[in-house]
Parts: sequence; structure tokens; C-alpha cells
Amino acid sequence: MLEPSNNNELPVIPAKRYFTIGEVSELCGVKPHVLRYWEQEFTELSPVKRRGNRRYYQRHDVLMIRQIRSLLYEQGYTIGGARAHLGSDDAKEDSTRTKQLIHQMVSELEEILELLK
Repeated sequence: MLEPSNNNELPVIPAKRYFTIGEVSELCGVKPHVLRYWEQEFTELSPVKRRGNRRYYQRHDVLMIRQIRSLLYEQGYTIGGARAHLGSDDAKEDSTRTKQLIHQMVSELEEILELLK
């Protein structure tokens, strides 16, 4: 199990559509019973449930779990504080800022690619 301060050392998320709870547990460094508890506490986290009530998480769920893990274990938020942070304008602004940075990086990489051609 990873230490709480080692969120940067989590494994890379493979290019799959669905992940089982065991896979997500390994990808996020969180035990399965914690994931099930977080599903009750965070409405943003809602894996697809199929036959036999099995959970299948998508990539956005895994990213959300990593964000929740960071808020709780690294930044010291309580469950309520993390819930409020995820629903706040700060989180939306962070998301917008991140999208802008990604867009800018893609543009710069395309320019570099053109220079290399």
C-alpha cells in the first residue's frame, strides 16, 4: 500500500474503458472498502453497476478517486471539506485552468511538430 504522501507515485492509468474495484484499488492506492464508502459520501463518484451488483469504474471515476485521495490524505481535508471543495467554484476554476493549460500545451506541441517537419 502506498503512503498518503506518495500520490505522485501512483501507477499510470491504462487505456481501458472499464476498471474493476480491485484494479481501481491498485491504481489509486486505496482499499476496496474505502472506495465503497467514498461512493456513499461523494455523489460525483458513481461507477456503473452491472450483473451481480459489480462495480465498473470509468477513467473519469479513477481520476476523481485520485483527486479525493489527494484532498483527504495529502491536503488534510475532512470528508465534508473535500465534498465542499469538489462542489465549489475553486474546483471548477481549477478544472478550467487545467483545460486551458492542456490546450496551450497541445498548440505548442503542434508548433514544434511543424518545425520538425
